[in-house]
Amino acid sequence: MIIEYYLIMSKDQMKLDGLLKRKLDEIRALSSSVKRRTGLYADLAKVDDKKTAASLSALQKAPAPGKKLQKIGFIMFWVPEPSGVTSAIGAPMILAGKYLDSVYNGSTIQDIGAQTKNTVSTINDFKKSLS
Repeated sequence: MIIEYYLIMSKDQMKLDGLLKRKLDEIRALSSSVKRRTGLYADLAKVDDKKTAASLSALQKAPAPGKKLQKIGFIMFWVPEPSGVTSAIGAPMILAGKYLDSVYNGSTIQDIGAQTKNTVSTINDFKKSLS
């Protein structure tokens, strides 16, 4: 009876040890990721060039001139006005905004990261389907 209890406890203990080791590995991976990010942000903070700062801010917030032009054109198109001048100006602004939206790439660094994550998950799903 004592030997059986010892064997059962050791199996449970091994499962617990494996779980704890796995969690510890995950925490180590997260820790190293945080350290790398912190180092990267510290290095970026040292950059004091105005052109470089403008480029980095463009990666964080990309302007969308096409959307803005569409909104302004839509507002002008629907403003009630007897002469129709705003309608004549608003419609081409909407079309120009649609063209700029299709040509201009307004993606940010977050969009690129999200797309990369999606691609990696698709590749992992494909690998799992093969095995």
